[in-house]
Amino acid sequence: MAGLYVHIPFCKSRCIYCDFYSTTRWAEMEAYVRALCHEIRERRSELPADDRGRVCVRTIYIGGGTPSLLSSSQLASILRTIREHYAVEPDAEVTVEMNPEDWPLSNSPRGEEDSITSEDKNENMGLAALPPTGGAGRGANRVSLGIQTFDDGLLRLLRRRHSAGRAVEAVRSLQQAGIGNISIDLIYGLPGQTLELWEHDLDVAFSLGVQHLSAYALSYECGTALWQMRARGEVREVADEVEVEMYRRLCVRAREAGFEHYEISNFALPGYHSRHNSSYWTFAPYLGFGPGAHSFDGQRTRRSNRPSLDGYLLAERDAAGGTFRVPHDVEVLSDDELYDETVMCGLRTRRGVDLCEIRDRFGVERMEYLRAMAAPHIVAGRLAVTGNRLHLQESALMISDDVMSDLMA
Repeated sequence: MAGLYVHIPFCKSRCIYCDFYSTTRWAEMEAYVRALCHEIRERRSELPADDRGRVCVRTIYIGGGTPSLLSSSQLASILRTIREHYAVEPDAEVTVEMNPEDWPLSNSPRGEEDSITSEDKNENMGLAALPPTGGAGRGANRVSLGIQTFDDGLLRLLRRRHSAGRAVEAVRSLQQAGIGNISIDLIYGLPGQTLELWEHDLDVAFSLGVQHLSAYALSYECGTALWQMRARGEVREVADEVEVEMYRRLCVRAREAGFEHYEISNFALPGYHSRHNSSYWTFAPYLGFGPGAHSFDGQRTRRSNRPSLDGYLLAERDAAGGTFRVPHDVEVLSDDELYDETVMCGLRTRRGVDLCEIRDRFGVERMEYLRAMAAPHIVAGRLAVTGNRLHLQESALMISDDVMSDLMA
Protein backbone atom coordinates (compact mmCIF):
# COMPACT_ATOMS: atom_id res chain seq x y z
CA MET A 1 0.00 0.00 0.00
CA ALA A 2 1.46 3.32 -1.07
CA GLY A 3 1.46 6.90 0.17
CA LEU A 4 1.29 10.24 -1.62
CA TYR A 5 3.03 13.44 -0.56
CA VAL A 6 1.86 16.72 -2.11
CA HIS A 7 4.16 19.72 -1.67
CA ILE A 8 2.70 23.22 -1.48
CA PRO A 9 5.83 25.43 -1.53
CA PHE A 10 4.18 28.81 -0.95
CA CYS A 11 4.63 30.94 2.18
CA LYS A 12 3.64 34.51 2.98
CA SER A 13 6.92 34.88 4.86
CA ARG A 14 9.87 32.61 5.59
CA CYS A 15 10.69 31.37 9.10
CA ILE A 16 14.31 31.95 10.12
CA TYR A 17 15.08 28.24 10.66
CA CYS A 18 13.44 26.71 7.58
CA ASP A 19 15.53 25.09 4.81
CA PHE A 20 12.66 23.30 3.02
CA TYR A 21 12.03 24.46 -0.52
CA SER A 22 9.54 27.33 -0.40
CA THR A 23 8.74 30.59 -2.15
CA THR A 24 6.77 33.74 -1.35
CA ARG A 25 5.46 33.89 -4.96
CA TRP A 26 2.06 32.68 -3.76
CA ALA A 27 0.26 34.76 -6.42
CA GLU A 28 1.16 31.89 -8.78
CA MET A 29 -0.79 29.37 -6.72
CA GLU A 30 -3.51 28.77 -9.32
CA ALA A 31 -1.02 27.94 -12.09
CA TYR A 32 0.86 25.75 -9.64
CA VAL A 33 -2.21 23.74 -8.69
CA ARG A 34 -2.92 23.06 -12.37
CA ALA A 35 0.65 21.81 -12.83
CA LEU A 36 0.44 19.76 -9.64
CA CYS A 37 -2.73 17.99 -10.78
CA HIS A 38 -1.02 17.26 -14.11
CA GLU A 39 1.90 15.59 -12.33
CA ILE A 40 -0.45 13.60 -10.09
CA ARG A 41 -2.20 12.21 -13.18
CA GLU A 42 1.00 11.51 -15.16
CA ARG A 43 2.92 9.58 -12.50
CA ARG A 44 0.27 7.06 -11.55
CA SER A 45 2.12 4.30 -13.43
CA GLU A 46 5.16 4.61 -11.14
CA LEU A 47 3.35 2.73 -8.37
CA PRO A 48 2.48 -0.97 -8.63
CA ALA A 49 -1.12 -1.84 -9.48
CA ASP A 50 -3.07 -4.64 -7.85
CA ASP A 51 -4.61 -7.56 -9.76
CA ARG A 52 -7.59 -5.33 -10.63
CA GLY A 53 -5.33 -2.66 -12.10
CA ARG A 54 -5.85 -0.26 -9.20
CA VAL A 55 -3.09 1.85 -7.70
CA CYS A 56 -4.02 1.68 -4.05
CA VAL A 57 -3.18 4.54 -1.69
CA ARG A 58 -3.26 4.31 2.10
CA THR A 59 -2.04 7.79 3.10
CA ILE A 60 -2.06 11.29 1.63
CA TYR A 61 -0.01 14.12 3.14
CA ILE A 62 -0.33 17.71 1.93
CA GLY A 63 2.66 19.59 3.30
CA GLY A 64 4.78 22.62 2.63
CA GLY A 65 5.45 25.45 2.69
CA THR A 66 2.01 26.54 3.82
CA PRO A 67 -0.79 24.33 2.46
CA SER A 68 -3.33 26.43 4.38
CA LEU A 69 -2.77 29.19 1.80
CA LEU A 70 -4.75 27.00 -0.62
CA SER A 71 -8.31 28.08 -1.32
CA SER A 72 -11.10 25.60 -0.67
CA SER A 73 -11.51 24.99 -4.41
CA GLN A 74 -7.78 24.44 -4.92
CA LEU A 75 -7.57 21.85 -2.15
CA ALA A 76 -10.71 20.16 -3.47
CA SER A 77 -9.18 20.04 -6.97
CA ILE A 78 -6.04 18.32 -5.67
CA LEU A 79 -7.96 15.74 -3.66
CA ARG A 80 -10.42 15.14 -6.51
CA THR A 81 -7.54 14.52 -8.95
CA ILE A 82 -5.99 12.00 -6.56
CA ARG A 83 -9.25 10.12 -6.10
CA GLU A 84 -9.93 10.06 -9.84
CA HIS A 85 -6.60 8.39 -10.62
CA TYR A 86 -5.76 6.37 -7.49
CA ALA A 87 -7.77 3.90 -5.40
CA VAL A 88 -7.75 5.69 -2.05
CA GLU A 89 -8.58 3.32 0.80
CA PRO A 90 -11.88 4.13 2.59
CA ASP A 91 -10.01 4.61 5.89
CA ALA A 92 -7.02 6.40 4.35
CA GLU A 93 -5.21 8.92 6.53
CA VAL A 94 -5.40 12.31 4.77
CA THR A 95 -3.30 14.99 6.48
CA VAL A 96 -3.12 18.70 5.72
CA GLU A 97 -0.54 20.96 7.33
CA MET A 98 -1.94 24.27 8.59
CA ASN A 99 -0.65 27.42 10.23
CA PRO A 100 -2.70 28.69 13.19
CA GLU A 101 -3.31 32.08 11.59
CA ASP A 102 -4.83 30.56 8.45
CA TRP A 103 -7.79 28.93 10.14
CA PRO A 104 -10.88 31.19 9.82
CA LEU A 105 -11.15 32.11 13.48
CA SER A 106 -13.98 34.13 14.96
CA ASN A 107 -14.06 36.35 18.03
CA SER A 108 -10.27 36.37 18.15
CA PRO A 109 -9.16 37.50 21.64
CA ARG A 110 -7.19 40.70 21.99
CA GLY A 111 -7.45 41.28 18.23
CA GLU A 112 -3.99 39.83 17.55
CA GLU A 113 -2.20 41.79 14.92
CA ASP A 114 -1.01 39.77 11.97
CA SER A 115 -1.12 40.01 8.20
CA ILE A 116 -4.30 37.99 7.71
CA THR A 117 -7.12 40.16 6.36
CA SER A 118 -10.81 39.32 6.31
CA GLU A 119 -10.40 38.58 2.60
CA ASP A 120 -7.62 36.08 3.42
CA LYS A 121 -9.91 34.36 5.91
CA ASN A 122 -12.62 33.98 3.30
CA GLU A 123 -10.24 32.69 0.65
CA ASN A 124 -7.92 30.34 2.55
CA MET A 125 -8.77 26.68 2.73
CA GLY A 126 -10.26 26.78 6.25
CA LEU A 127 -13.29 24.53 6.20
CA ALA A 128 -11.88 22.61 3.23
CA ALA A 129 -9.76 20.75 5.77
CA LEU A 130 -12.88 19.14 7.16
CA PRO A 131 -14.15 15.66 6.18
CA PRO A 132 -17.08 16.83 3.97
CA THR A 133 -14.76 18.22 1.25
CA GLY A 134 -15.87 16.64 -2.05
CA GLY A 135 -18.36 14.41 -0.30
CA ALA A 136 -18.54 12.64 3.06
CA GLY A 137 -15.23 11.16 4.06
CA ARG A 138 -13.44 12.51 0.99
CA GLY A 139 -11.58 15.47 2.51
CA ALA A 140 -8.79 15.65 5.05
CA ASN A 141 -9.29 13.79 8.32
CA ARG A 142 -6.08 14.84 10.05
CA VAL A 143 -4.56 18.30 10.59
CA SER A 144 -0.93 19.01 11.45
CA LEU A 145 -0.68 22.45 13.05
CA GLY A 146 2.68 24.26 12.97
CA ILE A 147 2.80 25.98 16.35
CA GLN A 148 6.52 25.66 17.33
CA THR A 149 6.16 27.41 20.71
CA PHE A 150 3.53 29.01 22.91
CA ASP A 151 5.79 31.95 23.84
CA ASP A 152 5.03 35.18 21.97
CA GLY A 153 8.59 36.48 22.22
CA LEU A 154 10.03 33.33 20.68
CA LEU A 155 7.36 33.33 17.98
CA ARG A 156 8.39 36.85 16.98
CA LEU A 157 12.05 35.75 16.89
CA LEU A 158 11.13 32.88 14.55
CA ARG A 159 9.09 35.28 12.36
CA ARG A 160 5.96 33.24 12.84
CA ARG A 161 2.78 35.12 11.96
CA HIS A 162 0.61 33.81 14.80
CA SER A 163 0.55 34.47 18.53
CA ALA A 164 0.36 31.91 21.32
CA GLY A 165 -3.27 32.87 21.90
CA ARG A 166 -4.14 32.32 18.28
CA ALA A 167 -2.46 28.90 18.29
CA VAL A 168 -4.61 27.79 21.22
CA GLU A 169 -7.74 29.16 19.58
CA ALA A 170 -6.91 27.40 16.31
CA VAL A 171 -6.75 24.04 18.10
CA ARG A 172 -10.04 24.73 19.88
CA SER A 173 -11.72 25.83 16.64
CA LEU A 174 -10.57 22.73 14.78
CA GLN A 175 -11.88 20.53 17.58
CA GLN A 176 -15.23 22.32 17.58
CA ALA A 177 -15.39 21.91 13.80
CA GLY A 178 -15.12 18.14 14.14
CA ILE A 179 -11.46 17.38 13.49
CA GLY A 180 -10.67 14.47 15.81
CA ASN A 181 -7.07 13.85 14.81
CA ILE A 182 -4.87 16.90 15.42
CA SER A 183 -1.09 16.95 15.53
CA ILE A 184 0.94 19.93 16.71
CA ASP A 185 4.61 20.73 16.08
CA LEU A 186 6.92 22.18 18.72
CA ILE A 187 10.61 23.12 18.62
CA TYR A 188 12.95 23.05 21.62
CA GLY A 189 16.42 24.48 22.03
CA LEU A 190 15.37 27.87 20.66
CA PRO A 191 17.69 30.84 21.34
CA GLY A 192 16.74 32.27 24.72
CA GLN A 193 14.43 29.37 25.55
CA THR A 194 14.78 28.29 29.17
CA LEU A 195 13.68 25.07 30.82
CA GLU A 196 10.82 27.04 32.38
CA LEU A 197 9.64 28.28 28.98
CA TRP A 198 9.82 24.75 27.59
CA GLU A 199 7.82 23.41 30.54
CA HIS A 200 5.20 26.06 29.77
CA ASP A 201 5.06 24.87 26.14
CA LEU A 202 4.51 21.31 27.36
CA ASP A 203 1.89 22.43 29.88
CA VAL A 204 -0.14 24.09 27.13
CA ALA A 205 0.43 21.34 24.56
CA PHE A 206 -0.81 18.53 26.81
CA SER A 207 -3.75 20.60 28.05
CA LEU A 208 -5.22 20.99 24.56
CA GLY A 209 -6.49 17.45 24.05
CA VAL A 210 -4.58 16.86 20.80
CA GLN A 211 -3.82 13.33 19.63
CA HIS A 212 -0.27 13.74 18.32
CA LEU A 213 2.83 15.79 19.10
CA SER A 214 5.97 16.20 17.00
CA ALA A 215 8.83 17.92 18.83
CA TYR A 216 12.15 18.71 17.16
CA ALA A 217 15.46 20.06 18.43
CA LEU A 218 16.28 23.32 16.67
CA SER A 219 18.74 22.82 13.82
CA TYR A 220 20.95 25.58 12.43
CA GLU A 221 20.83 24.80 8.72
CA CYS A 222 23.41 26.38 6.44
CA GLY A 223 22.04 29.30 4.45
CA THR A 224 19.03 29.99 6.64
CA ALA A 225 18.44 33.35 8.31
CA LEU A 226 19.01 31.63 11.66
CA TRP A 227 22.44 30.41 10.51
CA GLN A 228 23.38 33.94 9.50
CA MET A 229 22.07 35.41 12.78
CA ARG A 230 24.28 33.02 14.73
CA ALA A 231 27.28 33.91 12.58
CA ARG A 232 26.69 37.61 13.36
CA GLY A 233 26.39 36.89 17.08
CA GLU A 234 22.74 37.93 17.21
CA VAL A 235 21.62 34.61 18.72
CA ARG A 236 23.34 31.93 20.76
CA GLU A 237 22.69 28.22 20.81
CA VAL A 238 21.18 26.67 23.90
CA ALA A 239 23.75 24.70 25.90
CA ASP A 240 23.88 20.99 25.05
CA GLU A 241 23.02 19.93 28.59
CA VAL A 242 19.95 22.17 28.59
CA GLU A 243 18.74 20.74 25.28
CA VAL A 244 19.23 17.20 26.59
CA GLU A 245 17.20 18.06 29.70
CA MET A 246 14.46 19.56 27.52
CA TYR A 247 14.22 16.31 25.61
CA ARG A 248 14.20 14.27 28.81
CA ARG A 249 11.34 16.35 30.20
CA LEU A 250 9.48 16.01 26.90
CA CYS A 251 9.68 12.22 27.10
CA VAL A 252 8.57 12.15 30.74
CA ARG A 253 5.67 14.55 30.22
CA ALA A 254 4.48 12.73 27.11
CA ARG A 255 4.50 9.40 28.94
CA GLU A 256 2.58 10.91 31.88
CA ALA A 257 -0.01 12.23 29.43
CA GLY A 258 -0.54 8.76 27.95
CA PHE A 259 1.37 9.39 24.73
CA GLU A 260 3.39 6.60 23.11
CA HIS A 261 6.94 7.54 22.08
CA TYR A 262 6.92 5.73 18.76
CA GLU A 263 9.70 7.62 16.93
CA ILE A 264 12.56 9.83 18.11
CA SER A 265 10.62 13.07 17.60
CA ASN A 266 7.04 11.81 17.56
CA PHE A 267 4.52 11.04 20.29
CA ALA A 268 0.90 9.93 19.93
CA LEU A 269 -2.05 8.68 21.89
CA PRO A 270 -2.70 4.97 21.21
CA GLY A 271 -4.11 4.54 17.71
CA TYR A 272 -2.98 7.96 16.49
CA HIS A 273 0.52 7.31 15.13
CA SER A 274 1.12 9.17 11.87
CA ARG A 275 0.61 6.40 9.33
CA HIS A 276 2.10 8.50 6.53
CA ASN A 277 5.35 9.37 8.30
CA SER A 278 5.63 5.82 9.63
CA SER A 279 5.66 4.57 6.03
CA TYR A 280 8.92 6.47 5.44
CA TRP A 281 10.59 4.50 8.22
CA THR A 282 9.31 1.12 7.02
CA PHE A 283 10.29 1.49 3.32
CA ALA A 284 6.76 1.60 1.95
CA PRO A 285 6.55 3.07 -1.58
CA TYR A 286 5.42 6.66 -1.96
CA LEU A 287 5.20 9.35 -4.60
CA GLY A 288 6.08 12.98 -3.94
CA PHE A 289 4.54 15.69 -6.13
CA GLY A 290 5.78 19.25 -6.55
CA PRO A 291 9.23 20.91 -6.68
CA GLY A 292 11.56 19.53 -4.03
CA ALA A 293 9.35 16.51 -3.32
CA HIS A 294 10.87 13.03 -2.95
CA SER A 295 9.63 9.59 -3.99
CA PHE A 296 10.65 5.99 -3.24
CA ASP A 297 9.70 2.82 -5.08
CA GLY A 298 9.77 0.63 -1.97
CA GLN A 299 12.83 -1.23 -3.23
CA ARG A 300 15.98 0.84 -3.76
CA THR A 301 15.22 3.73 -6.13
CA ARG A 302 14.69 7.28 -4.89
CA ARG A 303 13.58 10.21 -7.00
CA SER A 304 13.77 13.90 -6.09
CA ASN A 305 12.03 16.64 -8.04
CA ARG A 306 14.34 19.61 -8.48
CA PRO A 307 13.43 22.52 -6.18
CA SER A 308 12.45 25.13 -8.74
CA LEU A 309 9.01 26.69 -9.16
CA ASP A 310 10.06 28.15 -12.52
CA GLY A 311 11.20 24.73 -13.77
CA TYR A 312 8.00 23.13 -12.54
CA LEU A 313 5.69 25.64 -14.21
CA LEU A 314 7.75 25.51 -17.40
CA ALA A 315 7.29 21.72 -17.51
CA GLU A 316 3.53 22.27 -17.36
CA ARG A 317 3.59 24.81 -20.20
CA ASP A 318 5.85 22.58 -22.32
CA ALA A 319 3.57 19.57 -21.85
CA ALA A 320 0.84 21.15 -24.04
CA GLY A 321 -1.50 18.27 -23.36
CA GLY A 322 1.24 15.64 -23.54
CA THR A 323 3.52 14.08 -20.94
CA PHE A 324 4.39 16.32 -18.00
CA ARG A 325 8.13 15.80 -17.42
CA VAL A 326 9.20 17.34 -14.14
CA PRO A 327 12.95 18.05 -13.82
CA HIS A 328 14.20 15.46 -11.33
CA ASP A 329 17.12 13.32 -10.20
CA VAL A 330 17.19 9.58 -9.56
CA GLU A 331 19.32 7.67 -7.05
CA VAL A 332 19.62 3.88 -6.94
CA LEU A 333 20.80 2.69 -3.53
CA SER A 334 23.64 0.19 -3.31
CA ASP A 335 23.39 -2.77 -0.92
CA ASP A 336 25.50 -0.92 1.65
CA GLU A 337 23.36 2.23 1.36
CA LEU A 338 20.17 0.19 1.66
CA TYR A 339 21.55 -1.57 4.76
CA ASP A 340 22.52 1.77 6.32
CA GLU A 341 19.07 3.22 5.71
CA THR A 342 17.39 0.10 7.10
CA VAL A 343 19.38 0.38 10.32
CA MET A 344 18.93 4.14 10.62
CA CYS A 345 15.18 4.09 9.96
CA GLY A 346 14.62 1.12 12.25
CA LEU A 347 16.48 2.65 15.18
CA ARG A 348 14.51 5.89 14.84
CA THR A 349 11.38 3.99 15.83
CA ARG A 350 10.20 2.13 18.89
CA ARG A 351 10.02 -1.10 16.88
CA GLY A 352 13.78 -1.02 16.25
CA VAL A 353 15.72 -3.12 13.76
CA ASP A 354 14.57 -6.67 13.03
CA LEU A 355 17.74 -8.77 13.06
CA CYS A 356 16.04 -11.56 11.12
CA GLU A 357 15.12 -9.06 8.41
CA ILE A 358 18.75 -7.95 8.22
CA ARG A 359 19.79 -11.59 7.80
CA ASP A 360 17.19 -12.32 5.15
CA ARG A 361 17.83 -9.15 3.12
CA PHE A 362 21.58 -8.74 3.51
CA GLY A 363 22.94 -12.11 4.62
CA VAL A 364 24.21 -13.73 7.82
CA GLU A 365 27.58 -11.97 7.62
CA ARG A 366 25.95 -8.52 7.68
CA MET A 367 23.70 -9.52 10.58
CA GLU A 368 26.72 -10.70 12.57
CA TYR A 369 28.50 -7.45 11.73
CA LEU A 370 25.56 -5.50 13.13
CA ARG A 371 25.55 -7.59 16.31
CA ALA A 372 29.28 -7.05 16.79
CA MET A 373 29.10 -3.28 16.26
CA ALA A 374 26.10 -3.03 18.58
CA ALA A 375 27.70 -5.04 21.40
CA PRO A 376 29.60 -2.14 23.09
CA HIS A 377 26.46 0.00 23.03
CA ILE A 378 24.42 -2.84 24.55
CA VAL A 379 26.96 -3.20 27.37
CA ALA A 380 26.83 0.59 27.93
CA GLY A 381 23.03 0.56 28.07
CA ARG A 382 22.51 2.62 24.93
CA LEU A 383 21.06 -0.26 22.89
CA ALA A 384 19.03 -3.28 23.89
CA VAL A 385 17.82 -6.46 22.19
CA THR A 386 14.26 -7.60 22.80
CA GLY A 387 13.45 -10.84 21.02
CA ASN A 388 14.96 -10.39 17.57
CA ARG A 389 14.80 -6.58 17.62
CA LEU A 390 17.63 -4.19 18.30
CA HIS A 391 16.43 -0.83 19.60
CA LEU A 392 17.71 2.35 21.23
CA GLN A 393 17.13 2.94 24.91
CA GLU A 394 15.24 6.15 25.58
CA SER A 395 18.20 7.56 27.51
CA ALA A 396 20.31 7.34 24.33
CA LEU A 397 17.90 8.92 21.90
CA MET A 398 19.60 12.32 22.09
CA ILE A 399 22.88 10.74 20.93
CA SER A 400 21.22 8.44 18.40
CA ASP A 401 23.27 9.79 15.47
CA ASP A 402 26.51 8.75 17.19
CA VAL A 403 25.19 5.28 17.93
CA MET A 404 23.81 4.79 14.41
CA SER A 405 27.06 5.88 12.77
CA ASP A 406 28.90 3.07 14.58
CA LEU A 407 26.55 0.51 13.05
CA MET A 408 26.82 1.68 9.45
CA ALA A 409 28.46 -0.40 6.71
